[in-house]
Amino acid sequence: MEFVHKPVLLEEVIEGLQVKPDGIYVDGTLGGAGHAERVCEKLGENGHFIGIDRDADAVRTGAERLKRFESTADVVRSNYLDMASVIKSLGVDKVDGILLDLGVSSFQLDTAERGFSYRMDAPLDMRMDDRQELTARDVVNEYSESELFRIIRDYGEDKFAGRIAGNIVKERAKEPILTTSQLVRIIDYSIPMKMKRRGGHPAKRTFQAIRIEVNQELDILEQSINEMIDLLNPNGRFCIITFHSLEDRIVKRAFKKAQNPCTCPPNFPVCVCGNVSKGEVVGRKPIIPGEDEVKLNPRSKSSKLRIFKHN
Repeated sequence: MEFVHKPVLLEEVIEGLQVKPDGIYVDGTLGGAGHAERVCEKLGENGHFIGIDRDADAVRTGAERLKRFESTADVVRSNYLDMASVIKSLGVDKVDGILLDLGVSSFQLDTAERGFSYRMDAPLDMRMDDRQELTARDVVNEYSESELFRIIRDYGEDKFAGRIAGNIVKERAKEPILTTSQLVRIIDYSIPMKMKRRGGHPAKRTFQAIRIEVNQELDILEQSINEMIDLLNPNGRFCIITFHSLEDRIVKRAFKKAQNPCTCPPNFPVCVCGNVSKGEVVGRKPIIPGEDEVKLNPRSKSSKLRIFKHN
């Protein structure tokens, strides 16, 4: 199966990055290279594109899709957390634009054996990087009830986290929970019938929570935003697409702090903390997809794009 991921908010991202023909741009979540291809098309012979992804399928497909740009494009299998060392290894210190598209790819969701989807029976996996040891099976079968409750409550924002966690522990005492369908069945009977009629598939939130835990998605995002801002040249742009409120809050907070890092009490007449602004948030509100895009790509519905411009 081909690695496919319809690029969300494509034109908005390209406009947000303000791609220069001789600029240097990094996509920290290369995926199917949809955004990357458009960036590369705008680069001249002195431009440079660097695509990073921890998913082996994304790296393979991305490199193939960008083959016609091989003189200007590099594709590296790594985590965007290590972006500074990746670009340094390619002889780059600063860049003109960075993109993160934090969505799970259509390929990852639709390839049953990856274990991301609650709609298809498969081994519980959910790893974006198959080199790591921790899988969804480990989380479901080895985490304590209190840890499962915390993950489902905090990362899935599910009001029935306690019931789901409790039932997972009860069921795994009888036999290991090894497949997505086993987990879906447990989640399904943990949620009252009247609540299943609203809010989409009953397993959606729990699967999101476990996926976030397996891949440490929020921790990595929180740890790396500030360091990535520091990689930008003057007037460089940082575009981040999020797909749920947990990611969006982290991005919004980090960008706001980078714009106004002052820690002085509000009643101080002048700033004495010495923290200097790194730039400014572009636009008062995040950019969201239009009706036409949502119709063509329903998975874009929850996406939000936030942009930061370096000083």
